[in-house]
Amino acid sequence: MVVTINKSTAFGRVKAPPSKSMAHRYLICGALSPESEIKGVGFSEDIKATLSCLEALGADIEISGDTVRIGGIDMEKGIKKDKLFCNESGSTLRFLIPLSLLFEREITLKGTKRLMERSLSVYADICASTGLEFSQIGESVTVKGKLKAGKYSVRGDVSSQFISGLMFALPMLPNDSVIDITGALESGSYLGMTVKALADFGVRISRTDENTIYIKGNQTYKPRSLTVEGDYSNAAFFDALNALGGNVAVSGLNKKTCQGDAVYKKLFDVLLHGTPEIDISDCPDLGPVLMAVAAANNGAHFIGTRRLKIKESDRGAAMAEELAKFGCRVQVGDNDITVYSCELKTPELPLDGHNDHRIVMSLAVLCTLTGGKIYGAQAVSKSFPDFFERFSSLGIDLEVEE
Repeated sequence: MVVTINKSTAFGRVKAPPSKSMAHRYLICGALSPESEIKGVGFSEDIKATLSCLEALGADIEISGDTVRIGGIDMEKGIKKDKLFCNESGSTLRFLIPLSLLFEREITLKGTKRLMERSLSVYADICASTGLEFSQIGESVTVKGKLKAGKYSVRGDVSSQFISGLMFALPMLPNDSVIDITGALESGSYLGMTVKALADFGVRISRTDENTIYIKGNQTYKPRSLTVEGDYSNAAFFDALNALGGNVAVSGLNKKTCQGDAVYKKLFDVLLHGTPEIDISDCPDLGPVLMAVAAANNGAHFIGTRRLKIKESDRGAAMAEELAKFGCRVQVGDNDITVYSCELKTPELPLDGHNDHRIVMSLAVLCTLTGGKIYGAQAVSKSFPDFFERFSSLGIDLEVEE
């Protein structure tokens, strides 16, 4: 898909889409309950992947509008299918590997080439040390064995998704478990979201200190009826328009959220005043849009950027390549990125979405200032299928070519 955006000033109101991160968590918890109702679900490609995999693991699923009735995964009853397709969703893959290790069946999880290039070393090491089978070949990983309660040491600087994955599975085991987080914890706010989701379904997790998670065994997921809150990480693309001279009101966001990406409001304000240094180690998904806003204003120095390399694309390098087309110089280091102050120009070359939803949406924001054409814009379907419809509703002049 190619999207051409002409210079436009955004004006109007827009509702934030449902949080993809909370939807993943609620759907997993709901699937582990006898039956639950999850309302306000946005059916992005990632969420569809999670639903498909949960159904394969034995969940009964009924969808009506944006409401999902889900439940019934039972380790005694067994699974419906032993092949799970995670598409390009890192959350789906990493959350569901520990659950797959509760069935004592050989289960294969498949995904795109890019997904399987992302690290699974934490689970590989756990399986090797506990006698469980773990085999990764090409675009699939196969696991088999029975996960046991106990103490697990997990690096905190790889991805919090591994820790969350264990947090979903370990409460269902007969004995207590402890997760010991080694090293610095990055994206820690995502663990807070997992703790909240579990608590909403009656599963209690306690953090005895910053790096120790205690999980009581023999817990059950209770039936619930819950609504997915608005997504700060995707709302950021609309609020970014305000940092570029627009006037957009974003509704549907929970002011008491535990979403770490809610910090974007403060960071945008910082970017409008001077050339700041900003640590994004706890909010790496904001990296591309923060780089876009920095390029449109005074530049910035970002630290804690290492994990941008292992997302849907190498996001630091991808944004540097695309911002150069706007006339903006970017220097990418091992764990830092500098966006230099520049005068943006209309790109003479087409922009490339790098098969990454957050790159596409960040470039779309910048194109409202300069105009531009984005190839590979269909990547937004990963998290925000109707992004361009909502973008257009704010008075932004754009044309979509399928």
